[in-house]
Amino acid sequence: MKGKDLLSVADLTSEDIYRLIQAAVDLKAEDRLSQLTGKVLALIFEKPSLRTRVSFEIAMRKLGGQVVYLSPSEVGLGKRESVPDVARVLSRYVDIIAARTFSHQTLETLADYSQVPVINALSDLEHPCQALTDLFTIYEKKGELQGLTLAFIGDGNNVAHSLMLATALTGVNFRIASPPGYSVKEEILHLAQEYAAESEILCTEDPNLAARGADVIYTDVWTSMGQEAEAKLRRKAFSGYQVNMDLLSLASEDAILMHPLPAHRGEEVSEDILDSPKSVVFEQAENRMHLEKAILNEMLGGLEIASYR
Repeated sequence: MKGKDLLSVADLTSEDIYRLIQAAVDLKAEDRLSQLTGKVLALIFEKPSLRTRVSFEIAMRKLGGQVVYLSPSEVGLGKRESVPDVARVLSRYVDIIAARTFSHQTLETLADYSQVPVINALSDLEHPCQALTDLFTIYEKKGELQGLTLAFIGDGNNVAHSLMLATALTGVNFRIASPPGYSVKEEILHLAQEYAAESEILCTEDPNLAARGADVIYTDVWTSMGQEAEAKLRRKAFSGYQVNMDLLSLASEDAILMHPLPAHRGEEVSEDILDSPKSVVFEQAENRMHLEKAILNEMLGGLEIASYR
């Protein structure tokens, strides 16, 4: 890794990503219960979460470590106590921090003042743990990454940002179809284009163009936490971007369907599609735990696993 923290996929090299995926493969096949004995993970959450909290807690406990969960009311980042002070105090108690924040700036400040590693467990800019899990799941299903095509249908949000960077680093072609005004941030796109030496990136407003021949169809909610006031406007803007059987039929015959959950069935996905044979969404959810075991091992000691490439 490029530094002590994992705030963005850009903090990783291509080799780092491949190493983490191989570690997740091995850790999923066989639990290693004593690797992080005596280590403590602090979870700081400004937003609630089912998968992020449970996957990190179980991952750390399966590796022999301990977990302290700090809810919004207990910490009040930047309100009850300043972010720098929280970072300085926690650094004296724990070995690593995973933070789920509304603002990416909060996460960066936390990392700047923390003496221990900080993991981005979600911010408004990126969701690196999700994107790495997604690549792990794709590798499980397809047996490879390089040369595949992933089509993201929907909002150019934090998940899309991290996926764009992660696919660019691993040779996966990335297509994203978003309505006008909801595309990915220009700075993320430009960075991904710098990384994409062996793959292509396509940004379009046409979901059919993005989906045609793709190996992976990926979508996410149209309205994320903190955007509730925009829900009605967003439903109108995204009305032609639902992933359904008609759209999925444009993809390759053995394409898989992915979604980071929670899903709004009937909005970004049709009612029954997440339960179809092409869907791998619940395997994605499980794989968060295994990939996060790999991240925790890497950041608290290092992995000695050869690349599978």
